[in-house]
Amino acid sequence: TLIEKDNTMVTMVRAFWYLLCLFAEIFASAAAEEGIQHVLVAIAMEAEAVPFVEHLGLEKDDSLFESHLPFLAYTGTHKDAKVTVVTNGKDAVYDTGVDNVGTVPAALATYLALHKLKDSVDLLINAGTSGGFRRKGAAIGDVFLTTAVSNHDRRIAIPGFDSYGVGLLENSSSDTILSPESLASQLGFKTGIVSTGNSLDKTQECEKNMLANDASVKDMEAAAIAWSCALLQKPFLGVKVVTDIVDGDFPSQEEFLANLSTAAKSLQEALPRVLDAVIGKS
Repeated sequence: TLIEKDNTMVTMVRAFWYLLCLFAEIFASAAAEEGIQHVLVAIAMEAEAVPFVEHLGLEKDDSLFESHLPFLAYTGTHKDAKVTVVTNGKDAVYDTGVDNVGTVPAALATYLALHKLKDSVDLLINAGTSGGFRRKGAAIGDVFLTTAVSNHDRRIAIPGFDSYGVGLLENSSSDTILSPESLASQLGFKTGIVSTGNSLDKTQECEKNMLANDASVKDMEAAAIAWSCALLQKPFLGVKVVTDIVDGDFPSQEEFLANLSTAAKSLQEALPRVLDAVIGKS
């Protein structure tokens, strides 16, 4: 009868969806067992990225970003895992031709890359240079793995907005084998909070806020990148090499320029070690 045919069809549809969901769970479980198989590395400046890109033999990928955008992407493999590097590219809006540094391009490049790559990315690493604090034991060339991010120049003295301005985000992998503390102990690196602001130098207010943030290192992108990761629920890890001492005796810009090349080479050495430690882990 027509009713019996309808019931049979309903049963078949239900069985189909049950099997589809079952296979999805099986594939998801298999992927989870494989651990981290695709790492997205966000690096602001070309000079910071090039040694690492060349070391891994990554190739330029023009398909990740739309052609009118300044952002650049490079892809390849390391230890049978996929590695994608994105940089902020060069400024064309203000006609300076310098690297797009700071929170706005960093947040946008990260979000667009994660959105395009969707579920394939297992971990985002923000790698780059930073200022370090002598009071927290930082020295030129030190590698820090970040335990949290915060902002020091978003000063909004209104209840609720003040906490938003600081924007503290703890590392999402603090209780796993991917925790910064565990990795740092394994690799001989240091750990600490990174505080982000859009200026290379600092004001007295910035200094006060960085102290309140308990910052070990200072940069111009990490908090923005971590924010984009939080929106898309992707784990974040910062890898920062110290180029200048924020509470030291020399102007930050002079130390930064003097140590940028050395720091980039240090990053080239540190990042593959971090990749080796996280690939396949979960």
